Amino acid sequence: MAKAPRITDVSIGSDGIRLGQFMKFAGLLDSGGDVKEAIIDGFVMVNGEVDRRRGRQLQHDDVVEFDGRGARVRP
Repeated sequence: MAKAPRITDVSIGSDGIRLGQFMKFAGLLDSGGDVKEAIIDGFVMVNGEVDRRRGRQLQHDDVVEFDGRGARVRP
């Protein structure tokens, strides 16, 4: 059974942010190219489901998981 990721709250200071931007901002990945590849390859989960849309608009309390780490969108 996989261990649940530790979720870190990340304040974005606005109403919303796109998935690709949030992954870099939260420090889940460093480069836009790496983010794009991870999302397209299906390694990124949003609220427990794989999401392959880099431009997905995230809302407050959405949880993004990648590589055993997680980040929750906070205002």
